[in-house]
Amino acid sequence: LPCVCLCGCCWALRPRYKRLVDNIFPEDPEDGLVKANMEKLTFFALSAPEKLDRIAAYLSERLTRELNRHRYGYVCIALEALEQLLLACHCQSINLLVESFLSTLRLLLEADRPQLHILATNSFVKFANIEEDTPSYHRSYDFFVSRFSEMCHSDHEDTDVQNKIRVSGIRGLQGVVRKTVDDELQVNIWEPRHMEQIVPALLVNLQEHTHTSSESPAEQTEVCFRELLGRAAYGHINNAIRPVLMHLDTHGLWEGRSFAVQCFQIIMYSIQSQHSHLVIQQLLGHLDANSRSPASVRAGIVEVLSGAAVIEATGSVGPTVLEVFNTLLRQLRQSVDYELTGYYDNAGKLKTSSTEEKTLQDAVIKTIGSFANRLPVYQRSEVMLFIMGKIPVPGIYPALGSPNGGFEGSRMIQVMLLKSLLQVSLSSNLLTALPSSFLEPLLSFTLMEDPDIRLLVLSILTSLIDRHRNSLCRFSIRRNVHLMCVSVQHAQRLYRHVYLACREESSGRSHYQALFTLLAVLSVELANEEVVVDLIRLVLALQELALSNQECLSVFNRCGVHAVCAAFFNLLSQLNLPPPLHLHVTQVIERRQKDAPHLLPEDALSDKPRLPGQLKVEEVLLFVPSKICEALTGSSYSAHAERLNTAYTPQLTGTHTLSRSTHHFRPHILTELCFR
Repeated sequence: LPCVCLCGCCWALRPRYKRLVDNIFPEDPEDGLVKANMEKLTFFALSAPEKLDRIAAYLSERLTRELNRHRYGYVCIALEALEQLLLACHCQSINLLVESFLSTLRLLLEADRPQLHILATNSFVKFANIEEDTPSYHRSYDFFVSRFSEMCHSDHEDTDVQNKIRVSGIRGLQGVVRKTVDDELQVNIWEPRHMEQIVPALLVNLQEHTHTSSESPAEQTEVCFRELLGRAAYGHINNAIRPVLMHLDTHGLWEGRSFAVQCFQIIMYSIQSQHSHLVIQQLLGHLDANSRSPASVRAGIVEVLSGAAVIEATGSVGPTVLEVFNTLLRQLRQSVDYELTGYYDNAGKLKTSSTEEKTLQDAVIKTIGSFANRLPVYQRSEVMLFIMGKIPVPGIYPALGSPNGGFEGSRMIQVMLLKSLLQVSLSSNLLTALPSSFLEPLLSFTLMEDPDIRLLVLSILTSLIDRHRNSLCRFSIRRNVHLMCVSVQHAQRLYRHVYLACREESSGRSHYQALFTLLAVLSVELANEEVVVDLIRLVLALQELALSNQECLSVFNRCGVHAVCAAFFNLLSQLNLPPPLHLHVTQVIERRQKDAPHLLPEDALSDKPRLPGQLKVEEVLLFVPSKICEALTGSSYSAHAERLNTAYTPQLTGTHTLSRSTHHFRPHILTELCFR
C-alpha cells in the first residue's frame, strides 16, 4: 500500500503537460484518441504556448517508445495528437512544435513498415497545407525530398502495396513543393540537387503506369508535375527541364517519341506562357548536343520541338527567330552529310541508313513549318529570305554540303531547303512581303534540270500566291469556279518562267499538274483585265510551243502542254468572261473529247495515258487567237484585247542561250527576258 501511494504521488507530481499528454492515450489503442482529454491538452497548449516545445518533445518521446515496442496503435494516436496541435496552434512557438513533428516523421519514414511510411506521408501532406504565420530560418526538407523520391521508385513485391507507396511518395513531393516553393526563407527546392531527385521520380511513374484511376501513380504524378511546373519562375525553368532531358537520354525514350511528346505537352501547358521560349531554347540546345546521336534520337527531339512549337505562346520573347531556324537547317545539313557517308560520326564507326536520315529530315521540315506558323508575316518573310540564302546555287550561292558531298550533296541540300521553304510558304500569303532578292533566285530554280527541284519551286510559287487556299489542285475540267480578285506583284516574272518550265523534256505528270495549279491560282488571285489578257497570251504561246518542231519534246510532253492549255481555258471561260469566249472554249474541248482525248488532262495525264505514236493536231482542236480576241471585243477587256494580236515570246539579249551549264543549271537570265 505505501508503494502504491508513492507511485500515485509521483504521478501527481509530474508536470501538468505530461499528465495531459498521458491522458489522451486510452487503455485499448483500438478505442482511438480520447477526444475530451485531447481538447484539454489543446486548450492548455493555446493558453501556455511557451510549453508547446515540451509538449511536442514529450509526444515524440511517447511515439518513439511505442514504436520500439511495436505498439503501432499508440503510434497512430501520438501522431494524430501532433497533427491536431499543429492545426490548432498558429503562433510564434509553432516552429518549436514543427521541429519535433518533423523529427517524428523522419523516424516513421525510416522504419521498415510500408504502412508507417504511408502514415507519415499523410501527416506531412496535412502539415504542408498549413499556412504558417511566422517564417522559419533553419528548417530543412532535404531528407523528405530524398525519402519521398525513393518511395516513388518502390519495387515492393505486392503490386497494390507498391502503388500505394508510390502514390504516397508523389503526394509527399507535392507537399514539399507546396511548403517551400513560395517561401524564400525555406530551402530552395529548385536547386539542381533537388530537381535531379524530384523530376526523375515523377517521370518514372508517368512512364510506367497508366491512368487507371484518380489514385493511380500516373494520375497523381501528372497532377504533381503540373503543379511543380506551374509554380516555376523564370529563373527556375532550366533547372526543372534539364532533368527531363537527362531522364529521356538515360532511358532511351527519345526513340519511342510518344512518351517524350507527352512529357513536353504537359510541360508546355503547365508553365507560365511567357516562359515557354525557355523550353524551346533548352530543346534546341539539346538537339545540337545530340548531333552525333543516332537519327532516331535526333528525330525524336525534333518531333518534340515540333509539338512544343505549336503550343508555344505567340507573344513569348525568346531566342531570335533566325537562331531557331538556323539550328534546324544545320540539322538538315548534317543529316544530308550522314546520309551520303553512311555514318553519323567522324570516325566512320557508327552506321546510319538513308531511311533513318530521311525520317529525320521530314521531321525537321515539319518542325520548320510548325515554328513558321507561329510567326507574323513580316518574320515569315525574313525566315524565307534566310533559308533562300542557305540554298546552294552554282554560280550564285556557295554549296553548304560536306566537302566530299559534291554535286549530289548540293542537290540533296537544295531539295531539303526548298521543302523547308514550302513549309513556311504554306502558312499564309507572303508574296507581297517578299523583295525581288528572294523571288529572282527562286525563279532561277525553274531553269534547273532536276525535275524534283522544279516541281518544288512550282509548289512554292503556288503556295505564295494562293492567298485564299482555293481548291484547284485536282487537275481536270472543272466547273463553277468563283472569282476572287487580288493584286500581286512580280506577275510578269512568273509568266516567263512558266513558259520556260514547259520547255523541259524531263517534266512528268506532277509537273504539268503543278503548272496548271499555278496558272489557275494566278487566274483567280490576280483576276483583272490586264492580267487575264497576259495569261491568255502566255497560254497561247504554250500551245504554239507544243506544236513547234524546233523543240525536243516527246509526244507525252506535247500532250501534257496541250492538256494544261485546255484546263486553263476551261477555267478562264467560267470566270465571268464574255459568253463568246466560253462558247469557243466549249467547242474546242468537246471536239477534243470526241476526236483527241489525249489532248485533255483526264487522258493525257492519267496513270496510263493512251498516246498516239506521232502527234498531229488539227486546227479545229486548237484555241484560236483571233476568235478569242473577237470574243473579248466589246467587253471590259476591249482595251487590252488588241494585245492578243502580238504573240508572247521570251526574248534573249546578247549571246545568252538557254543551254544547260556543266552544273545542270541554266544561266541566270531573268534580266534578259522581256515581252516582245
